[in-house]
Parts: sequence; structure tokens; C-alpha cells
Amino acid sequence: MAIASEAREAVTAGRTRTSRFRIVDWLLLGYLAFVSVVALARPEATAAGWLLLSNGLTAVLVLLLTREHGLGRFGRGLRELYPIVLLLSLYGGLDLLSGSGAVRVHDAAVQRWEAALFGGQPSRDWWRVAPSRFWSTLLHSAYFTYYGILVVPAVTLFVRGQMVALRRLVLSLMATFVFCYVWFILFPVAGPYYQFARPSGAFLDNPMARLVYATLAGGSSYGAAFPSSHVAASVAATISAWHASRRLGAALAVATILLTVGVVYCQMHYAVDALAGIVTGAVIAVGVAKMSDE
Repeated sequence: MAIASEAREAVTAGRTRTSRFRIVDWLLLGYLAFVSVVALARPEATAAGWLLLSNGLTAVLVLLLTREHGLGRFGRGLRELYPIVLLLSLYGGLDLLSGSGAVRVHDAAVQRWEAALFGGQPSRDWWRVAPSRFWSTLLHSAYFTYYGILVVPAVTLFVRGQMVALRRLVLSLMATFVFCYVWFILFPVAGPYYQFARPSGAFLDNPMARLVYATLAGGSSYGAAFPSSHVAASVAATISAWHASRRLGAALAVATILLTVGVVYCQMHYAVDALAGIVTGAVIAVGVAKMSDE
């Protein structure tokens, strides 16, 4: 069984090396085309010209990185990891498409789902009913582990030379983000951070809480709440990492659980956002794993 598994990995890796375009490349190019069309058609979109220019340059970068020869060691490394590197710019484009708050949002519908499922609004009421400086500090800190959850497994698998597992991880993450971002564009939801009165008082009297809200004030994209891409990507990364390393997957699982609880308790996402994020990340990561094993 071990020999058969290794042989399958070698065949898969060989196919990947000889194929100029991978699924993740087509996925990214398709998303860029979709965003460009929306930018031209949506009246709320601001700086559409800059967004189109950014998308064009990103597409050129993808084409350069799909060259079969002459990339060099650094280029080959970037070839594997570039989708994760591009995520920040793709996320920033969402705010331009929403007109920085001009687009119509669907929070009323999500709040109805929230009330039907949970009997209220957990993101608004939980921290008020059970305020805790300890949990506020811990769960606001967990919010920043999101970046580590994305980067650490990718770098770890790259350093170990587990290229098949790395490509599975990158594809899972990219598919998860594309799915979430398309939802954000077609069904914008602002989220409790914008809809409810912000947390205050002793709940925010810790450095991590202040840092999180300062970060959100300077870098949050309006309308990007449902499903929670933070939760979805963390779940996808955890499941993908688990297939490659049980120890790495277990460590990421702890961070993902804390982050999932934290985005609701700290009033960044509706509980429905988090639940949809769990389902999205799990379905995509399992689907990619099954596809890779065939």
C-alpha cells in the first residue's frame, strides 16, 4: 500500500510538472475575468480602471509563472506559492467592487437566518452576556493566527519537499477563497462589525483587541462577511495539512477552533457566517483530496 501510494504521488507530480497550466491557474484566471466583467458592469464599483489594470498585471504574472523552463529555483518556488501571495490583492479588490460601502447588502436576511437557527443574534449578544477580559484577549489573538494558518502549512510542506501535498493545499485554499469571494460579490453581507454597535468598555481593554479593531478599520472589505472566508480558509488549510501531517493538522485544528469561536464572540461575523465557512472549507478540501487521490 505504501509503495502504491508513493507511486501514485510520483505519477501525479510528474503530470503536474509537464502540464503548463494547473487547475489553480485556470481558477485564478477565471476569477480575474469574472471580477473584470463585474467592475465594468457595476455602477457602485470605484476605481474600476485601476482594478482592471491590476487584474491584467496579475494575469500576466500567472502566464509568466506557467513557463515550463527558465524559472530558476526562486521562480519554481514562487510558482508553487504565488496564489497565496496574491490573496491580499484579490481581497482588496472586493472593497473597490462594493464602492467602499455603496453596494446594497443582505444583512437583514442573514440576521433572520441567525435568529431562526440560534434564537437570537449571538455575535451581538454573546460578549455582552458573558464579557471576559481573558477570553477577549485570547480570542482576539486567535484572529491573527489566521495568517499563520494559511502560511505555515504551505511553507512547511514546501521546505519538506512534499510538493503533491503542497499543491493540494494551495488548490484547496484558492478554490475556497474564489468561492467565498464570488459570494461576496453576488450576495454582499456587511456583517455585525458594521451592523451593530461596536464592542466597548473593559471588553476592549487589552492590546490584542485594540490591535484587531485598528486592523479592521484600515483593511476590512465591506460586504465580505458571508460565508466567513477566515473560517472557510482555516478549515480548508487544516484538513489539507492533516492529510500530509497529523501533527501539523492537529496544531492547525486548535487554532482554527479558537478563530471560529473568536470571530463570533468578538462580533466580527454572524454565527451563520462561521457555520457556512466551516461547511465551505470542509467540502472543498475533502473534494480536492478525493480528486487528487483518483
